Amino acid sequence: MKIRDIKRFWQRLRTLRLPPPALLSMLYLVAIAVGSLLLMLPMSHNGNVGISDAIFTSASAVTVTGLTVLDTGSEFTLFGQMVIAVLIQLGGLGLMTFAVLLLLALGIPIGMPQRVLLRENLNQSTTTSNLFVLSRLIIAIAIACEIVGTIALSFVFMPEFGFWAGLWQSLFHSISAFNNAGIQLFPNGLANWVGDPIVNITIPALFIVGGLGFIVVGDIYQKRAWKPLSLHSKLMLVGTGILIVFGSVGFGLLEWSNPDTLGALGHVQDKLWASWFQGVSPRTAGFNTVNIGGLHDSTSILMMGLMLVGGGSTSTAGGIKVTTLAVLILATIAFFLRRKTLNAFGRSIGIDEVLKVMALVTISIMIIFTAIFLISISHDGEFMDLIFEVTSAFATVGLSRGETSELGEFGRAIIILAMFIGRVGPLAVGFFLATGSPPRVKYPKGEVYLG
Repeated sequence: MKIRDIKRFWQRLRTLRLPPPALLSMLYLVAIAVGSLLLMLPMSHNGNVGISDAIFTSASAVTVTGLTVLDTGSEFTLFGQMVIAVLIQLGGLGLMTFAVLLLLALGIPIGMPQRVLLRENLNQSTTTSNLFVLSRLIIAIAIACEIVGTIALSFVFMPEFGFWAGLWQSLFHSISAFNNAGIQLFPNGLANWVGDPIVNITIPALFIVGGLGFIVVGDIYQKRAWKPLSLHSKLMLVGTGILIVFGSVGFGLLEWSNPDTLGALGHVQDKLWASWFQGVSPRTAGFNTVNIGGLHDSTSILMMGLMLVGGGSTSTAGGIKVTTLAVLILATIAFFLRRKTLNAFGRSIGIDEVLKVMALVTISIMIIFTAIFLISISHDGEFMDLIFEVTSAFATVGLSRGETSELGEFGRAIIILAMFIGRVGPLAVGFFLATGSPPRVKYPKGEVYLG
């Protein structure tokens, strides 16, 4: 494609009258369609990939979910795996981020409608003034982290698989981890390295940094001290720390004697590494070092709660976000203390943020329940497994109890839709909430009995 063709396409895109959420959704759909076509090419697979498999894999990669219906490492060739890695990178860092940087490099002007679209892709609710700086920051952080991750993992994979194969394994899993995709090239995940310190430190470090959000990482780099950090960064760091401890300790206590998970590990050190790994993975990435299908129901419920919370805004993670949970808790505390305002770290949080949080949580719960209801009609599997798969899909996590590969075409379609809404839907909700106009008519106050 020549530069003038790109300019012509961009001019046509600028003339579209679609609202930014609709245009953003269209871009993700186009990426999924192109990815599906590439994965259907004979050079992409080993002969056992159908149309439905290609669409599901492409959707999972673009939405950085990680749920799979085929073994990625054996069913797809090196070219197919490279396509999946590119789709993960595009979906994780944001399609508009790459588009804007390409347009800037070509000297093509970017109008206000496209700035608004980029704002939604980066999950920003108000300003468009610093979006280009944020886009460059996102790419720089991603490249730096993925290079470091690749180098670290190469010390594990190169000795076992050889130089080039080990380098590719390291690069692929580094990309998948930083973008919180959770797609792995091994049929049992990373179970073979359940006690390996490099894997247990590098992979979680990548998806924790990716899940914090680029604004938080940039804020930490600029301020380098706790006090001057923004309220958002402080809420993210404190909330992430609490959830990591809660998830790791909770997983270890619940699964310590389970013969299908931690109980099958011979050394205490391996159990502790696995507890740490699986305690932090559900919120963002979807990697596993133990058999997820063998979890107790109580542990599955714990992990579903962590999956629903997810990571941070402007991050590669899904879920309702850590700051959303923080605002919900602060609002609940303020209600019981009869306070009119929310306060945290010497800053106040407005009522608009509370309303946005309530709307986002309500919509998320409705989508999850609807998806569970529809899948339960067409698929006669274990109910806990269905709930787990749907929650994992909507939160774009990718952990699975093995039920996704057993779904029929209708069930797959519901999971794809849940992944798509989980990746794009919250951004669209944020747009509509942020641009709503104040009502012109005010009504007298009424009384509603609650509780």
